[in-house]
Amino acid sequence: MNTYPIIDHEYDVIVVGAGGSGLRAAVGLAEAGLKTACISKVFPTRSHTAAAQGGISAALGNMSEDDWRWHMYDTVKGADWLGDQDAIEYLCKEAPRAVIELEKYGVPFSRTEEGKIYQRPFGGMTKNYGNGIVQRTCAAADRTGHAILHTLYGQALKHNTEFFIEYFALDLLMKDGECKGLIAWNLNDGTIHRFRAHSTIIATGGYGKAYYSATSAHTCTGDGNAMVLRAGLPLQDMEFVQFHPTGIYGHGTLISEGVRGEGGYLVNSKGERFMERYAPKAKDLASRDVVSRSMSIEINEGRGVGKEQDHVHLHLSHLDKNIIESRLPGITEAARLFANVDVTKEPIPVVPTVHYNMGGIPTNYKAEVLTGNDSETVPGLMAIGEAACVSVHGANRLGSNSLIDLVVFGRAAAKRAAELVKPGTPHENIGESETEKCLERFDKLRNSNGENSTAELRLSMQKTMQSKCAVFRTEKTLKEGVDNIRKAYDGMESISVKDKSLVFNTDLVETLEFDNLIRQAITTVDSAYNRQESRGAHAREDFPKRDDEKFMQHTIAWCNGKDSKIGYRPVTKTTLTNEVQYFPPQERVY
Repeated sequence: MNTYPIIDHEYDVIVVGAGGSGLRAAVGLAEAGLKTACISKVFPTRSHTAAAQGGISAALGNMSEDDWRWHMYDTVKGADWLGDQDAIEYLCKEAPRAVIELEKYGVPFSRTEEGKIYQRPFGGMTKNYGNGIVQRTCAAADRTGHAILHTLYGQALKHNTEFFIEYFALDLLMKDGECKGLIAWNLNDGTIHRFRAHSTIIATGGYGKAYYSATSAHTCTGDGNAMVLRAGLPLQDMEFVQFHPTGIYGHGTLISEGVRGEGGYLVNSKGERFMERYAPKAKDLASRDVVSRSMSIEINEGRGVGKEQDHVHLHLSHLDKNIIESRLPGITEAARLFANVDVTKEPIPVVPTVHYNMGGIPTNYKAEVLTGNDSETVPGLMAIGEAACVSVHGANRLGSNSLIDLVVFGRAAAKRAAELVKPGTPHENIGESETEKCLERFDKLRNSNGENSTAELRLSMQKTMQSKCAVFRTEKTLKEGVDNIRKAYDGMESISVKDKSLVFNTDLVETLEFDNLIRQAITTVDSAYNRQESRGAHAREDFPKRDDEKFMQHTIAWCNGKDSKIGYRPVTKTTLTNEVQYFPPQERVY
């Protein structure tokens, strides 16, 4: 559109997002000699990776014997057998190397008396294929994500990655099924930029803000996922949304699983350590979906605490004060600020809160985006981190597997891009049609003069998702969700953007983010409605059993406006090498 002059850029590779996965990819790309741009709508060290508290998993064996195969078994079991076992093998085998690499980059891990990286127990992490608890989660106190993010940003600067900070990515540039780059809006001066690249890596994080109560930052709007949908490509396994058991009641702020790893425990209004009923072996260190459902049952059956009996208590006052001060300083501060609780004397009020999206852009273990047609890849397009669905997390992610996912597959993406892209290769002409299509959408939203505020529509979406697609689901609630979420979408036809400027127009930013979120909300409720079984984080009260015969498949969802199409593709049941055997499905108990 003539009203929007375009500033052009050419790079070998562009990374969209500057969280843990995006920065790790950028470092690897720059090391390989590729001209690399990293585009981020927030300053890199404000990325949501900074909020990861508990740690990063790797079978280092610093505290006791460990084996990457045990880690793989735990991950497969945690995923409720929906994870792809070739990708899971890659993750767990590469994990120790990736953590040592972070250590060499300068991540200030907590240490044992011998000077080794300190590792704590975490939910679902076991030794010898489920026979006992293992300390596998490497920690930098309770600020592990923060430490990794800052370290990787320093490394990216060291390796001369070019950053475009406070640029909002609008849409991908596609030509004949190949990705050629993207369009972005510079919030600082209002200019529109066209980035051409031989490979585009999406690292935009999850879409937790589709829900009303979430541990996610306000920036977690799944922008990359929505760009993929608008490009006519599918998302995978969107029905699997993880509720973290311990978000601070009334606020949603995360209380790390590391608290329970250090010995904290949950109690109901009767003072009972109720997890012993639901997970006799693992107790409070069962996987997150199990703990979240157990808490919800306690609340629903009238054993919640507080005036409304709508939450439970997390106790850590019995722990040694030195342990609390040295290993859980951030938790202590968060409980004081957001719950007015002194953790050395009082329990923390907690409730299950949306925390992580297992679903996202389908990729293989090399981080290449899949078309949804078996193993066919999209040339020039990759995805990593929470935006991607590799799928190593399947139906439920184990705590501390997210940070290792970021660095292992961030590294894998850089490695694969270096194999595919020759530095300095000329860019072909892609024409103007994709640019025009993107700017037409941008201009339409910017100049919307309807009667519905973005805030009202967003609240309607979030309330619908929170009530109709929550910890427990039924055909009735999901059908209501399917219908209600489309009402929120229809509201966009008369949306109102009062600020027409182009410089730091937060009204327009939030409208663009809502446009991204609502598409993902549609794919989530539609995918959940169609999966008639219970598996991992997807708990159907009307279909309480896992159905391997019919539903051991990945959901593939396309979305064009409010119209969606649901399909399925097989779960990868083969391992990557003969160093480990396929883990067949079994009953998932803790």
